[in-house]
Amino acid sequence: MTSDVKKHFWSESRIRKTRLATGLVVFVFLSMHMANHAAGLLSVAAADHVRRWLLMFWRTLPGTVVLYGSLLAHMGLSLRSVYIRRSFTMPKSEAMQIILGLVVPLLIIDHIVSTRVASSLFHLRDNYESVVSAMWITSPFDGWRQSIAIVILWIHGCIGIHFWLRYRPWYEASRAGFLAIAIVLPVLSLLGFVVMGRALSGVDFWLNALPGEYNDPTGLTDEEAAVIKSIRWSLYGAFFLSLGAVLILRIIRRLKERAHLISVRYANGQTVRIPKGFTLLEASRLAGLSHYAVCGGKGQCSTCRVQVMDGWMQLPPADSLEQGTLDRIKAAPGVRLACQLRPTANLTVMPLMVAMPQSATVDSSLEVVPGRERDIAVLFCDLRHFTMLTENRLPFDIVFLLNRYFAVVGHAVEEAGGRLDKFIGDGAMALFGIGGTPEEACRQALKAASSIIAGMQELNRQLSNELTSPLRIAIGIHTGPAVVGTLGYGGVRSLTAIGDTVNVASRLESVAKEFETQLVVSEPVAVLAGLDVPDAAGRNVAIRGRSSLLKVFLLDEKLRQTLGLSEPAPAPGS
Repeated sequence: MTSDVKKHFWSESRIRKTRLATGLVVFVFLSMHMANHAAGLLSVAAADHVRRWLLMFWRTLPGTVVLYGSLLAHMGLSLRSVYIRRSFTMPKSEAMQIILGLVVPLLIIDHIVSTRVASSLFHLRDNYESVVSAMWITSPFDGWRQSIAIVILWIHGCIGIHFWLRYRPWYEASRAGFLAIAIVLPVLSLLGFVVMGRALSGVDFWLNALPGEYNDPTGLTDEEAAVIKSIRWSLYGAFFLSLGAVLILRIIRRLKERAHLISVRYANGQTVRIPKGFTLLEASRLAGLSHYAVCGGKGQCSTCRVQVMDGWMQLPPADSLEQGTLDRIKAAPGVRLACQLRPTANLTVMPLMVAMPQSATVDSSLEVVPGRERDIAVLFCDLRHFTMLTENRLPFDIVFLLNRYFAVVGHAVEEAGGRLDKFIGDGAMALFGIGGTPEEACRQALKAASSIIAGMQELNRQLSNELTSPLRIAIGIHTGPAVVGTLGYGGVRSLTAIGDTVNVASRLESVAKEFETQLVVSEPVAVLAGLDVPDAAGRNVAIRGRSSLLKVFLLDEKLRQTLGLSEPAPAPGS
């Protein structure tokens, strides 16, 4: 019982969250420190004044414990991640983050000891005047090294922040702002350091000093300097010993594992021998096989899933993280996540999402967007009885009529802020809220539907002499989570959405036809859009694949006018 609790407490999910939290603490301190450097663009005194405010927390006992505790914990967990990783075959972004993380301690140990440790032990004045003069005048090499350390630490932190936020629905729309901050802040910080260094190099700065005042020179005695030197080398030694211990333990583990290799056979006939403890994703990378893992192997998506064809009864059970993802996608028996499964016996697998060669799938003119789950609104519209209207028409006449109809739909969707997904026969599908909130998405979809209905009224007026009966539209709108990404092959690819939300929206368009109305929306759409729809307009309809009924609202012309959704038809000639 105790071991189960301990295992749950030290689960990979908790360890990953701890590593993220400690990294964020260090990143916040670094951001404040760089902003403090940027104040040096004004003057050395301005930077030191800002410094006093920033250190009001970080130089207290709680602040010291939080900062340096987070730094040590983050470094320890980073070394742990190096140890548990079974293969160093990985994407370049992951390799870059690991390499930068290992370089950072070598660059910041000297600075920490020379400032924080020396100040605490010997009350050394570590203001901007003393630190910048030491790095700019006394030892320019230290200045270069510390500048490089800031840039490397900043890049390492930004990569981690990107990996953490890249699947958040709002992140895509905010990336430009984050990128601007990521570029501007280190530039201003380094410029502030240069300006302060040049100011301290001038004779006027020192002539204006008063004994015992701001830039009263202080230093360490020979004995104190020796103590600081021994602390510095002790920390360097501790880091190299820790890194060496990790590498030695990896070698020992590898030697032991050679006696307990298992075979992973792929559906294409390729077999790879791996030690017990490797994940299937690591096995694929070790074999040089293309294997999707959009989330980077963190169990937050199902793109790496495989069907275990042989040996699945001998697999270890899925942990809570993997099982939660499998339950979410309603995985069939024998389906596992390659990034989480660590087989203990021989097995045969087949990746369910096969990666094709880059040259065959990527068109340089089209941005590739990996599948990401977003809360969006989906609109389906279709012409009713269109086949009957075109029975006696020439093919080119039908093309003309459809293009006029498509123009109405496309213009309405784009004006409302949506994205026209595709045309299917005489039907159309549009997406709303890819880069916004669900509430905004529902309002945009309703606006587009009103514009489509108004546009069809004007189109009927213009073609009244050509049509035996008016064109009638049926529209369905639903909202919910859907996977949005680039799908297709070669040059025939587009950004689209798949999932239950899309299927339901398509079904509501059919419901509109069944109830002889132009617009049907689901209850979630009405709620998020803030519509006060009377219960009399509601219906409970069956949705294929769902056990429960879905409440929808039939919005006829009169009700749309009451709700403020009806738009006047465009003026003639507009």
